[in-house]
Amino acid sequence: MKTIYRTDDRLLRELETEENGCWIKLTTPTLEECASVSEKYEIDIADIRAALDDEESSRISMEDDYTLILVDIPSAEVRNNRNTYTTIPLGIILAEDALITVCSEETAVLNTFVEQRIRDFSTKKQMRFTYQILYNSCMVYQSLLRAIDRKRTEIEERINDDTEDVDLVDLHELESNLVYFATSLRANSVVLDRLTRYGRLRQYEEDEELLEDVIIENKQAIEMTGIYRDIINGTRELLSTVINNRLNNAMKYLAAITIVMSIPTIVSGLYGMNVSGEWMPLSSTPHGFAIICIGTLVICVVALIILHKRRML
Repeated sequence: MKTIYRTDDRLLRELETEENGCWIKLTTPTLEECASVSEKYEIDIADIRAALDDEESSRISMEDDYTLILVDIPSAEVRNNRNTYTTIPLGIILAEDALITVCSEETAVLNTFVEQRIRDFSTKKQMRFTYQILYNSCMVYQSLLRAIDRKRTEIEERINDDTEDVDLVDLHELESNLVYFATSLRANSVVLDRLTRYGRLRQYEEDEELLEDVIIENKQAIEMTGIYRDIINGTRELLSTVINNRLNNAMKYLAAITIVMSIPTIVSGLYGMNVSGEWMPLSSTPHGFAIICIGTLVICVVALIILHKRRML
């Protein structure tokens, strides 16, 4: 889908055709849409479609008539029947009279601008608009990182209640999200570092300050990712320990019950042997059966007391 926007008097409006200072937003574009943009602005169609490849790495490429900035942005997806997060490429192309963004799906990073929830942005100021997109991407990263940490907290709060094996799977999914984020954020950091060294890009003093803010927020997102990964590792180890401890307690309890139940089994087995009754103790004694049962019960109670003192019950 191809949509064209331009800001006039701080208001964003949608255009029918390309104009100077416009923003061309390509979302899952067709080959014909890519070809038309490529022909109009003399851009290699491979660079336009680069962001549509999920395996494309973050980079910056400066050509004669345009500059391509490719970064990874966060995206939601369903993995293993769970709502998780991953990263997808976002292409930002700075042409002579237009700024072009290419993405394989609708993303909150760009929709925030379409919905005009960000103030003081202009499609005519290409570098500042580019830095604002990158800054907003960092904010979305940090927001999703906090959401991941809240999910981890919910799992941690259930440890003393109804912890299940599925919680370990959920923690693994959260850690996978952080792996994707960490990899993409480090790659984006390299692109941001190169932007500070390219003198060919026209930048104003305010743009440089905004770029510094983007770099700071990207570093903060990287630090948050590392911290949350360490915390999730600790939570997962704690969860595994709790589950193993509960299993050990269950096995210890069953072992204690087995010991107690074996006492009447042994006694009844001995008295069930096919031998002459005169050789069996209490066989001729009045109420002998009751005495044997009471004696067996006493032995079981003594065994229970001993096991309880040894904390096996």
